[in-house]
Order: sequence, then structure tokens, then C-alpha cells
Amino acid sequence: MRGWLQISCALFVCAIFYSDNLNAEENEMTVANGKMISLEYTLKGEDKEVIESNKGADPLVYLHGSSQIIPGLEKGLEGMKEGETKEIEVAPEEGYGEVDESAFLEVPKDNVPEEARKVGAQLQTTTKDGNMLRPTVSELKEEAVVLNFNHPLAGQKLVFDVKVLDIKEGEGAPSAN
Repeated sequence: MRGWLQISCALFVCAIFYSDNLNAEENEMTVANGKMISLEYTLKGEDKEVIESNKGADPLVYLHGSSQIIPGLEKGLEGMKEGETKEIEVAPEEGYGEVDESAFLEVPKDNVPEEARKVGAQLQTTTKDGNMLRPTVSELKEEAVVLNFNHPLAGQKLVFDVKVLDIKEGEGAPSAN
């Protein structure tokens, strides 16, 4: 009788442990639409040179599915769990787009401050409707400067090393899990 009681107790304890583990897995959130995500990342170009990183600084916090980050990164994060790390490659069309040749504008040299008349210099200007633009000097000519209005990372494949730090329900957003 004593052996039977020990086996019954052991089975009962195993059933409780198994049930608790199943519930923990069911309740574990993943990156999905409507979730507030805290993220640590390092962004590198195709050449693997670091472009920017928030390691050791404040995390990037965004609402997943709300187009607050580039589409390729958002797709790559889908389904990740808290604490998970991953390398995500993003093609130009899922990042900052391909280089648009119509986004180059030739302006008279006199319209560009003298200290900014060098290839790679970034300027800042405001449109008539108040939008901020940051063109980059891409070429110097005899009497003109060619400005590139593309995003500086347009046309580049991007590589993100990411770590999901936290996942919470987003306020006012429908849950996808």
C-alpha cells in the first residue's frame, strides 16, 4: 500500500508541474501586432561596419504593427520572445528604399553655405509646408552643387543584431496573441 501511495503522490506532483509549465508557455508573450516592444539593437551595413547602436543606452520602444520602424525589421522581429536575440538582414526595399535618381537636385553653388560645399556634407532645410529635409552633398560642379535627398541608408542592405528586452500589451491596440 505504501508503494502505491508514493507512486500516486509522484504522479500528482508531476501532473501539477507539467500543467504549470504548459500554462507558463501559453502565457509567454511574443512580438506581435499591438505589443509594446523594448529592443536593443546594433545596425550594421553590408560591410558589417557599425552604423548605430543603442547598447548601453535607452532601449528602442515601439508599438509593433504600427509602422514605427522599417518594414523589414518589423517582419524579422515577429514571433520573437523576451530575451531572444537574432540577426536580421533587411533588403533595401524593406528598409529605406532603393536610391531614387529623381531625388538628386542640382542647385547653384551660392545657395549652399561655403563650409558645406564638400561631398558628404549634410545640410538641413525646411519646405514651404514646414517639413524638415536633410540632403547630402553628393557632387561638386564648377557652378553648382548636387544634393541627394534620398535617405542616407537608401539602397543599402542593413544588418540588425537585436535583442528583445521586454514585451507588453500595447495601450488601445488589439492583442494578436
